[in-house]
Amino acid sequence: MAVVTMRQLLECGVHFGHQTKRWCPKMRKYIFTSRNDIHVIDLQQTVKLINVAYNVLRDTVAAGGTVLFVGTKKQAQEAIQQEAERSGMPYVNQRWLGGMLTNITTIRNSVNKMKKLERMVDDGSINQFSKKEASRKTKLATRLKHYLHGVRDMHSVPTIVFVVDTSKETLAVSEARKLGIPVIGIVDTNADPTQITYPIPANDDAIRAIKLLCSVISNAVVEGKEICDRKRVEGTLKDVEAAMLDQSNTAEIEIPTETELAEVGVIIDEEDEAVATRTGGKTTTKTVAKAAAKGA
Repeated sequence: MAVVTMRQLLECGVHFGHQTKRWCPKMRKYIFTSRNDIHVIDLQQTVKLINVAYNVLRDTVAAGGTVLFVGTKKQAQEAIQQEAERSGMPYVNQRWLGGMLTNITTIRNSVNKMKKLERMVDDGSINQFSKKEASRKTKLATRLKHYLHGVRDMHSVPTIVFVVDTSKETLAVSEARKLGIPVIGIVDTNADPTQITYPIPANDDAIRAIKLLCSVISNAVVEGKEICDRKRVEGTLKDVEAAMLDQSNTAEIEIPTETELAEVGVIIDEEDEAVATRTGGKTTTKTVAKAAAKGA
């Protein structure tokens, strides 16, 4: 089954680029033609590169990796949040704060402060401060939540970054490249594709186009998670089976001593090579190996 069809891309206007006077010459190989001074993107290459990005994302998440969704322009904010939450991944859709990747320790400190202030607001302990101080803390919590809500559960740098409009999110791309993190980016005809590890030539201004591409990326993450969970379950079953097999191979039969047998009312008769067990005045006889009795 195809990840996305040419018809879907056409219906969403993914093929529309920017004006010819605003183009980036490095995007030449991804441009099909121009109409009315507007560049038209070659969707055949777009489909191929979407498939490449999809497979990379799926395999990365299946191996236990994480994906950071980035898109702060107005057209992308809603789609980024919806698809990131659907796939259970962190996202940035308001403003990229400098150091979100290169200085993640400071970002985590701000997130912890945000969580602390939220707890104070929820349990009412913020009321112990003066009205002015409580108001200041509430405003700080609101501001931190506005910018950091999407990364509140991102405890380490992501394995891969997905960016909408790479020409706008230059800081995010720069930090990812500095740390050696692969970048999957939607590049329009005015962007530089050489800065992106896995470029997807497409319209990054149309809301429908952004929603479609974000949903494809989210689908790859969901599929990767399913594969990861399946591998984890299979690995757990194998470990349990190996442990049970190892236990059965190494288990030793402990033969009690005559003294221990006598304490529970068992008498060993060496001549008849039998064990008489006295239980409630009744006697039952079980034939056992004489060597086993003596070995005890």
